[in-house]
Amino acid sequence: MPGEKRGMIPNAQYYDKNYRGSWNGLTIISIAIGQGEVSLTPLQIANLGATIANRGYYITPHVVKSVQGEPLDPIYEEKHYTKVQKEQYDIVVQGMRSAVLGGTCRGADIPGIEVCGKTGTAQNRGKDHSAFMGFAPMNNPKIAIVVYVENGGFGAVYGVPIGSLIMEKYLKGALSEASEAKAEIIQNKIIDYGTHQR
Repeated sequence: MPGEKRGMIPNAQYYDKNYRGSWNGLTIISIAIGQGEVSLTPLQIANLGATIANRGYYITPHVVKSVQGEPLDPIYEEKHYTKVQKEQYDIVVQGMRSAVLGGTCRGADIPGIEVCGKTGTAQNRGKDHSAFMGFAPMNNPKIAIVVYVENGGFGAVYGVPIGSLIMEKYLKGALSEASEAKAEIIQNKIIDYGTHQR
């Protein structure tokens, strides 16, 4: 679409053009962790989570599931398949589940729901940004989510607990008592954005 902003994963042609052919492994090493010239919106990352959850396909993101008295445009029901085999996604899903069971996403664990996730910490000139991408349930996904908190620090500090609360509310319809307490703690935290009031 004209004017549509697309995410970018740079390729050799990009580096040849922008570095005038003078680039090497050290120039591109940061893209391996999603930094450097990688540029994606939160919606694109959530759609990546949905693609992993669905083991290789996504549906064009949209705001509504249905419109009363109107058919939903078929574009929002069409599955778009990647060129990656399902078995490869299964490996990624296992890794994301392991991150919740014993890695940086432990705070996303919801009793009775197999949550899969991945933290992110985006370096910044100020305090790092906190990010989390996840989905649940693992084998029958109903929700894919991304949380991005500017200046929130490590992904596990804000991204993970907020993502967990959103998934629990969506999947269970309400938060447990323990999750209500966690939500209140998060709500009362103050993020230092580097601004000073006079």
